[in-house]
Order: sequence, then C-alpha cells, then structure tokens
Amino acid sequence: MDLHLQIHGALFGGPSCSSSYWASSSTSLSLPFIFHRRLNSRSRSRSRGTRLRRSGFSAMPCSSSETSRVGCGGGGGGGAGQTDNACVADFKLNESTFLASLMPKKEIGADRFIEAHPEYDGRGVVIAIFDSGFDPSAAGLHVTSDGKPKVLDVIDCTGSGDIDTSTVVKANEDGLIRGASGVLFAVNSSWKNPTGEWRVGCKLVYELFTDTLTSRVKKERRKTWDEKNQEEIAKAVKNLYDFDQKHSKVDDAKLKKTREDLQSRVDYLKKQADSYEDKGPVIDAVVWHDGEVWRVALDTQSFEEDPDCGKLADFSPLTNYRQRKYGVFSRLDACSFVANVYDEGNVLSIVTDSSPHGTHVAGIASAHHPEEHLLNGVAPGAQIISCKIGDSRLGSMETGTGLTRALIAALEHNCDLVNMSYGEAALLPDYGRFVDLVTEAVNKRRLIFVSSAGNNGPALTTLGAPGGTTSSIIGIGAYVSPEMAAGAHSVLEPPCEGLEYTWSSRGPTSDGDLGVCISAAGGAVAPVPTWTLQRRMLMNGTSMSSPSACGAIALLLSAMKAEGIPVSPYSVRRALENTSTPVGDLPEDKLSTGQGLMQVDKAYEYLKQFKDYPCVFYQIKVNLSGKTNPTSRGIYLREPTASRQSTEWTVQVEPKFHEGASNLKELVPFEECLELHSTNEGIVRVPDYLLLTHNGRSFNVVVDPTNLEDGVHYFEVYGIDCKAPQRGPLFRIPVTIIIPKTVASRPPVISFQQMSFISGHIERRFIEVPLGATWAEATIRTSGFDTTRRFYIDTLQICPLRRPIKWENAATFASPSAKSFAFPVVSGQTMELALAQFWSSGLGSREPTIVDFEIAFHGISVNKEELILDGSEAPIKVEAEALLASEKLIPTAVLNKIRVPYQPVDAQLKTLSTGRDRLLSGKQILALTLTYKFKLEDAAEVKPYIPLLNNRIYDTKFESQFYMISDANKRVYAMGDVYPESSKLPKGEYKLQLYLRHENVQLLEKLKQLIVFIERNMGEVRLSLHSEPDGPVTGNGAFKSSVLMPGVKEAFYLGPPTKDKIPKNTPQGSVLVGEISYGKLSFDDKEGMNPKDNPVSYPISYVVPPNKPEEDKKADSASSSCKSVSERLEEEVRDIKIKFLGNLKQETEEDRSEWRKLCACLKSEYPNSTPLLVKILESLLSRPESGDKISHHEEIIDAANEVILSVDVDELARFLLQKSEPEDEEAEGKKEDEGEEESSQKDKFEENYKELTKWVDVKSSKFCTLTVLREKRLSRPGTALKVLDEMIQNENETASKKLYEMKLGLLEEIGWSHLVTYEKQWMQVRFPTSLPLF
Repeated sequence: MDLHLQIHGALFGGPSCSSSYWASSSTSLSLPFIFHRRLNSRSRSRSRGTRLRRSGFSAMPCSSSETSRVGCGGGGGGGAGQTDNACVADFKLNESTFLASLMPKKEIGADRFIEAHPEYDGRGVVIAIFDSGFDPSAAGLHVTSDGKPKVLDVIDCTGSGDIDTSTVVKANEDGLIRGASGVLFAVNSSWKNPTGEWRVGCKLVYELFTDTLTSRVKKERRKTWDEKNQEEIAKAVKNLYDFDQKHSKVDDAKLKKTREDLQSRVDYLKKQADSYEDKGPVIDAVVWHDGEVWRVALDTQSFEEDPDCGKLADFSPLTNYRQRKYGVFSRLDACSFVANVYDEGNVLSIVTDSSPHGTHVAGIASAHHPEEHLLNGVAPGAQIISCKIGDSRLGSMETGTGLTRALIAALEHNCDLVNMSYGEAALLPDYGRFVDLVTEAVNKRRLIFVSSAGNNGPALTTLGAPGGTTSSIIGIGAYVSPEMAAGAHSVLEPPCEGLEYTWSSRGPTSDGDLGVCISAAGGAVAPVPTWTLQRRMLMNGTSMSSPSACGAIALLLSAMKAEGIPVSPYSVRRALENTSTPVGDLPEDKLSTGQGLMQVDKAYEYLKQFKDYPCVFYQIKVNLSGKTNPTSRGIYLREPTASRQSTEWTVQVEPKFHEGASNLKELVPFEECLELHSTNEGIVRVPDYLLLTHNGRSFNVVVDPTNLEDGVHYFEVYGIDCKAPQRGPLFRIPVTIIIPKTVASRPPVISFQQMSFISGHIERRFIEVPLGATWAEATIRTSGFDTTRRFYIDTLQICPLRRPIKWENAATFASPSAKSFAFPVVSGQTMELALAQFWSSGLGSREPTIVDFEIAFHGISVNKEELILDGSEAPIKVEAEALLASEKLIPTAVLNKIRVPYQPVDAQLKTLSTGRDRLLSGKQILALTLTYKFKLEDAAEVKPYIPLLNNRIYDTKFESQFYMISDANKRVYAMGDVYPESSKLPKGEYKLQLYLRHENVQLLEKLKQLIVFIERNMGEVRLSLHSEPDGPVTGNGAFKSSVLMPGVKEAFYLGPPTKDKIPKNTPQGSVLVGEISYGKLSFDDKEGMNPKDNPVSYPISYVVPPNKPEEDKKADSASSSCKSVSERLEEEVRDIKIKFLGNLKQETEEDRSEWRKLCACLKSEYPNSTPLLVKILESLLSRPESGDKISHHEEIIDAANEVILSVDVDELARFLLQKSEPEDEEAEGKKEDEGEEESSQKDKFEENYKELTKWVDVKSSKFCTLTVLREKRLSRPGTALKVLDEMIQNENETASKKLYEMKLGLLEEIGWSHLVTYEKQWMQVRFPTSLPLF
C-alpha cells in the first residue's frame, strides 16, 4: 500500500518532547517517510514513536503545504521584491519554472548572482552540516560544479555508531579469526596486516538504522521468515497426522508421550509465529592497521539469504571517510555507511544517517546536478562535511556530546560556514555551554554559524535555541513564494504574494532581541538517502530555510575569497540585514521575518562597497536605568504595568573585534561618529549623536507607550555612520511594546467578533489575564465559508526563568460550527491569543472565514501551588479563594508515581583520548561515569529523573549527559539523555550508568555523588480531604466540595496517604508524586476524578518516612519465639562455629589438616547436624583441586552421602506431601519391557528421576532443566522444548544463558534452521559480550 504523507512545520523539541530539530516533511511519492522520535519529538526536536502534533508534526494531504501570511494583527505580506508577482491570478508554471520552484533560488537572488558570476557558486567554501547525518550515495552530492569531491568528511559526532574494537585476536592455524559475535571468519589473504593483529567488535544493525528503514527491512525479513515457518508447520502437522493414522488408539503411555511430543512441535511453531520479534542481524567488524592506515571490513552474512553473500573475506576494506569510500550493508536495506577509526583502533565508528533530514539539508545548501542545473542547491560549488548530531539511539535527537564534537570537527576542517537545522525552546536566551563554544569559534576563527529560528509560530516569542536566541548565530525564518506554492507544494491557486510560513517562529526573544535575523526559502524538493528508495523529497520548515541562507552566504564567501575581501561573520551579517527586502507592510512584520528576505546580489555589492571598514560586532546591553540586572539585548515591554508607563533605559554599545585584532592598528584608531535614530520619536526618544570608541559608550533611551492602542507595536533604535550613511544601520536595538486589553467585566469574559480570515491571515489579540484567573475557557465559532478551513490557535505567556508557556490547538472546520476548549493561564500576566488560518486552507475559495472568539476566565487561587507532605501524619492546610466569580471548589488529589533516590556505587573519572574530544582552546574533555544499582521486585515502567540536568540541552552550562540501563547479562534496556523516557523492565537487578562530560575537572568532581531518582508508576493513591486538622487520624470531617464566593477564602486539609497505601519496601527518602486540582470545566459534565482531566493541576509530593525499628525486631523474633532462651543460645553458638568452619582456608595441606580436625570435633559435638554436614560439603566443593583428584572426589561423595543420611526421610515426606507422578506408568512399563536385564543394566537416571518426583515438583524452575534433559534422553525434543520455553517464561529473575543455549541445542536437534538463526540473533541481544560505548 502506498502511503502519501505530508508533515508540516514540525518543531522537534520543546518541553514535552524528546529529538530536536526544526523540520517538516512532505512527499507525494510512494515511500512512506516518518520521522522518528526525538524527531518525535525532541523538538524536542528530539523524539525521545512519532507523535503528530502541530508544533511537532502535522499530517496533511500531499497537495497542501504550510505557510502563513506575515504580519501582526493580520498585516498583509509584501511582495518581497517579487515585483513580477504582484498579482498571480493568471500565474502559470512551465517546465523550467516548475523545476526551479522545487529548489528555490530566485527568491533570495541566488539565481541572478550565479548567472552574473558563474565562478562564485560556492567554490573554495567548506560548509559543515550539523544535522542527522548524511548519505554519501545521495543524488547530487558527489562532486562540486568544478569537479572536486563534494563531501570532505562524514562524521558521527554522537557516538551512536561506535563499536568497541579493543579486543585483539590472531588467526588460528587455519587462517580463521573469531569475531566478537563468536563466529569464526576467514580473512582475505591479500589483506596486508604486518602485525597479524585483528581488532574485532560487533553491533546489531538495527541500531544503525532509522525507524523507518528498520520497519521496511523487518517487513521484508518477516515475509521470508513466515514462509519458512509455515513450511515447518506443514511438516509438523503432517507428522502428527501420519502418527494418528498409524495409531488409531493411543492407550500405551509411551505412545501418548510420543504424540504429545509431536503436538508440542506444532504448538511451538505456531507460538513462534505469534511472538516473533526481529531484533535484527548482527554485523561483525574487523579493524586492522596495514602499516599505513587503519582499515575496516564487515561481515554481513546474517543479513543475506545467500550464504555466499556478505562474507568478511569478500568485503572491500574501508578506511576513514577522508579517503572517500563508503559501503552498503545489503541490497535489501540499500543503506550507505561510512567507517572511521579512533583511539588507535580501539573504537570503530559506523556512520549512518538517523533520518533523511540531514541529506535533504545538505542538498539544499550545495547539491550539484550536472544533468539538470535547475535542481542544483544554492551553492553547487561548495564542499561540505557532515557532522551527525542526531543520535540514532534517541530517534535523531541531538546531544551535548554531538554538538561539541561537531564544532570541534568544523574547526579542525577549517570550515567557513556551519548550518544547523536543529533547536528547541530554552529557559534563557543567549546562554549555555554550546552557545559559549559557538561564540568563541565565531570570534576566534571567524566561523559563520547559520541556524533555523524554529517552527513554533505563529505566536510571538516562540523562537528556538540556539538559532533564534543567540547573538553570534544568524537565525533564519521560513518564507514561501507563489512559485514555491504552485510548484513544490502543488497548490491549486497560489497566494498573490510571498509570505512567511504560519509555523515559522516569531520574535522577539524574552530579552528583547529580534531573534529572526533574515528569512529565506523555507521549502524544497531536495536529495534524500538512497534507503528511502527515492531520489528527492519535499520538506518544509525553518530546517530548509537555514541551508538556503547558508548556501547563499557560501556564494558571498566564494566571491569574497576570489576577490580578496576579508571574511568576517560580523560584516556578512550586517550586509545581509541591510540589503534584505522587507516582507510585509508593517513595522511589526519584522518580528516574523527579521530584516526581510535576503538578497545575495545586493549583499555582495554591499560587501564590496564597504570592504575597507572595520569588521566589528556591536554588542548591545540594555538595562532599566538604575538597575544592573537583568541585562537584555533589546527593550521588550509586555506586562501590563510596564507597557503603560514611561520608562528610561541605559544602552551600552561595545564594539567587539575578532580575537587577534591589532591594538595599534585596529583598536586604538577605531572611532565612529554615529547619528542615533528612532523609527518613532514620539514613542522612543534617543540622543542625536554618539561618539563610539573601542571601549564602548552608553546612552539613554526613553520609551513612552502611554498613547499607544491595544496590540503589538515595534520600533527600532539604530546607529548610522555620519561619514558613511550609505552603510545603513551599524546596530539596531529592537523595541517591542505590547499593550494588552483589560478585561473589565465580571464575570470576566472577552469577545472578538467578526474577524475575517483568508488563507495565511493572522489575528493577534493581547489580553491582561485578570488577577485570580487560573484557567480560561474559550469558544471559537466559524461561519461564512464553503470549503474546509484549518486554524492554528495559540496562546502564550512569559514568566521569568521559564520557557514560554504555550498552549496550542489545530482545529479543522468542515462546515460552519463551534468548538470549545480550555487552557491554563497565569494570573496578572499578558496573554497573546494568535489565530491563524493555515496558508493553504481555503486557497481555492473566494469566501473569507468569519470568526467569533470568546474567552471566559475562571480561577481558584491557593496559598501554595506546590504541596509537599513531609512524611508525618500532619495534613497540609490549603486556602482557596475565587477572586473573579463564584466557582465550585472540588479538590482532587492523586499520587501515582514513586521516585526512589539512589547514590552512585562507583564513580570513574577519565580523560578522553581522541582528537574528536579536544576543544578549540586545546583542553581535553573529561568524562565522569557514575554507576547506580537498583532492583525491581516486579516488572515496571521506569524512568530516570535527574533534577539538576534534565530538560535542558542548550540553556545549560553542563556539556552533556547520557545514561544506559542494563541487566546482569549486559543487555541494554534503555538509553537516554536530557529527556528521559519510560522503559518497561522485567523483574530483576539493574545497573544504571550515567555519563557526564566537561573539560572542567572541578565541576565533574562536584557531581561524583549526584543523586538519581528512579521513577515508576504505581497504583493511584487518592488522598483524603478534611475540614478538621485531626481528620486524617480520626476520619471525621471529610471535605468534598464547596462554592467559593468572590473574595471569600475557604480552607481544607490535605491528608497524607495511609501507610498501607505506600508501596512495600519503599526506601526512606523516596518521594511519591502526583497532582491536585481544585476546579472543573463549566462545559464538562465529567466528574474530573483525575486532576489532569481538570483545567489546571498542581504538583504534590509525599516524602516517605523511615520504617519503624520495632517492625524489624518483631520480624527477627517471630521465628524463635517458640524456643527457650537456652535452646536459642545453643543454636546461635552452633551457627557461629559452622560459619567459622566455612571461612577457614584450605590452600595448603596444613590448612586442610586443621580443617579436618575441626570437622571431626564438630561432628562429634553435633552428630547428624544437617547444616554442619552441608557446610562441610560446600567447603569441599569450593576447595581448589590439587594432588590426588580421585581422593578429593571420593571425599566429596562421602560428604554428600552423610548429608543424605542425616535427613529424616519420613518427616521430609510428610512435609512435602509425598506424591506420585503419572509418569510412573511409563516408567513401570519400561521396567516390564526390560525384564530381568534391569538388575544388571538398570537406568540409573530414570531410577533417580522417579525417586526425585516423590519429593519435589520436577516441573518447578529449580528442577526443570532435569525434566528437559529427561525428555531429550527419551527422544522427545518437542516436549523438552515446551517445558524449557515455559521455564524461561516463568523465570522470576533474568533467565540464564544456559537455558537459552539448551533451547538453541534443541532447535538444532529438531532441524528448524530458521529458528536457530532467529535465536542466535536474540542471543546477541540477551547476552552481549560487553556494554556498548557511550
């Protein structure tokens, strides 16, 4: 079945996700393309099953795509320089314009520039692509326009493809080596290996594949497996049928067992078909040094049906990709990979892409198609390196390790440009370790860093980090032209003007910076990996606009290098901003598009004209006069009080030169006479002039918003060089003022009537949330349209040191109707309501959509938002108040998770040895590995929780974190980083290893005792509510509900959980967590028994107190209470003596002699003491064998017989309720057949087995292996397999390797080769030789 899918405006990341990049995808071709988690995301770009959501994913028909009209309050979009497209009612595409629209270049002037300067097409420029990886076999990414290799290097910076190859083996006399998987391989005799040392490792190949590719390969492999399994089922059924035909009556016990064996075979095969789970083939890797370079070969036979394919000896060895060779795993997957060797051969990195995103991005920036130049990327002459930052283990979510290593690689390769189409929301703008490293690289090495602004619009202040929040990074918004809409998106009727996509993130940042620098084309049909089974794919997002801009900058750098013009990120950024074409007619449109749509040709002329001016970055620091903190990069008045009064601000302008600038030649002579301007002197007043020197200057700005109307208003303060005003603004200080509308009515209701929408139109309304409001209930009513309409509905509030509080909804209206929804609000803060009609929604219709929107505010305020029960019996008093209107108080409190704290049992700090972990400063990165151990009494879903580190990638000063959870067999059950996800674990003991990196050893030393919580779900514990302080103890005064009158406080008590509700064996210091809610929706009739079902809920927690000491004492004394004191004393003394005996060493003959004397003494003192005799037997068994082994074994047998004789058989039989097995009939029959020969040839195994059945349940896990061996001896492997499989399934702890090896042997004995292969692959999963590398 062909699947047609278009995913628009996906923001991979955000507080609720887990993979992080700004991307979306759209394809009308036959291959399904679905991002994985952390594209699942993280954004969270990340990923962390793909969840389709608007700021994550939106599923759309292939014929539509996502854009939005730029503008605040519904402002229209200007032509963005497309004068020939002012009206496109009769707009038609021909073949050439259609092809050109698939890879848009006209919009940014790149086509005009290359036509005028064909040799400035990116030649001489190297771009680092920080993304999800790259397919070196992809179309258009092989050579540059001037014939040079397109790709200089392909690197996995995440470590997700790393294989431990530290194990060294040598060939045996037959020339074979044993691989890490345990298989023997022949090596190619022509391979040069002077040392004869082969380094081996292995990996499950699915760990290198994307989820999409894995699903496709699994489907094909399942089809083949099913065919073989059905063939074996047919054989087994035939054998059973033939048996039944031959034996019409089965009375004989032996025949019954034979038939049961045949039936067991049929049942087992059927069961395998139901439980089949393909964990994928194992690839063995071999690394060796040929005297010059490291070489790599893979064995992929487990992937091939033909046993002669995929052999190690037939593999064409690879070297590090700088030699530009790559491989393909198999014809089935068609997945290309690259090999890199690190750490003197100890680490092999197999590089694959974690999604098609990275190849697509690389194609937009630089693809070269000699056969069709219209499909070229923006800079076909540029070269690239691929730095994979999307971790395959996390569904393509970026990690701190990946980001840092990528930056190191970009600098090592002397890259000119970086494109990064990843990001997520951040707590603080322009903050964090990665931001610091980027800023250092920009300043020291003149690296130009370009990144996507994010896909979380249309609300304001939705920019993602790092692209939209970092001063040293050029953040790019996403623009769509009429040609792109008509061609790439294939819409029926394109818009008349170019505009910003609806989902493109908007500024300003929370500290007032504009955020979006410029805009570029935000969609393209570009190359994708070969494993997708297609050459190109349509994707749109700021992920696409960023490489479009990056490619355009590569054109500029190509020209500058050719003409000898100094290259600086500072001058390039200024040229882009001062030559961009505005999109939209209103000043507020800059919040969406930045300074406008970039124009390469104009930026080139600007750089040429002003090449002799200093390369300076003007750092802006803004403070409210009289305050030193906080410091911002612009003026952002949003909250009610600040936006309704005049304020004075101090602006500090500090010129920043690149590191290494000459003091005498550059810094001292620097002096600029600047004319200061405001775009509206009536609102923003500034001095006329400023003399700026190297040490910086400050000036004051007065902002008077008192005469502004409700809504958003944008102004700029900028400085012009008096001597060269044609340079345009040297710096800009954004001033954003939001005047919210006050809700005066009581009850507080506000309506917006008769708003008219066409495709892409946005309406913004800003509301001062009434004091006391905690949630809002909204209703949208649509009318006046014919075809289906789709709307984005966003609300957003900003609070200090929090990510923007955003609620969003995508509503589709097939006909005029109304929809209601509710969302939480923060009292007293300004809330933006952004309504946008999806850009392609209604394009074929002339009818506008009429929208009425009503919001009713509700609120129950409490004195404590977060409640913590301290473990005592005392309740917590909660005071509630309704300030706005009468509200029904219906508190509901539930605890549903438990967090158990753990301290590390081991901490290992080491210096990382490879060059990929050495910073620009020369410092080597250190790694701290913390080990934690925990045990689960029952199967559970668990999630690590690290309060210090979780939920921050960019806005943190720590470099990175990564964890693995494994069992005693080294099987890994879970991996994760800053966004942990729940993983289902069976009962057993586990080890969690947490891996932290930083170059600061003091910082890592402080984390050696880092607390980690293991969180798991538990049954809901509903907390009691009381009107009396003693209610939790007396049980009186239950509180259920009340009606709160405006301004009148009421109180109730929240009681702790009863002790019987606390999970058993919960350690002291554990925390039970849950939520409490106080009100319910007015339009919802449900009871709202779960706080999450109600409009607003707040966290509650209960700290588990210490256990009572008396309980332990009672438990110890319970068993001995029936014995006298003298009897208990005698037993204690005996046990101590026996323990002492067991601790004696028996290493020398003298030791053994002393031990025998003590044994004889204790035997005489405690005759027939079974515990003593057992201890003697255990000591003999543990004694190292030396000397006369026969005598030692005879001594063990004698000791065992003494243990048996010490047991009172009659008492034991009564205790075990002696039983007889039906198996006896078969055994008796066998005896009769044997006749008199039995006395001389007695089957000792059967005799002992029969005796054992009298005492124990031979089908129990303890004796089950014996039953399996018996069935095997009786030539009933089917029954043996059934018994063994049941035993494995019923194992309380992790099943041992021995059981699975027995299972494998039985399958081989029966001859089910497809199941043998299947189980061997699973053995690599269950019992890996070592833990994977971090």
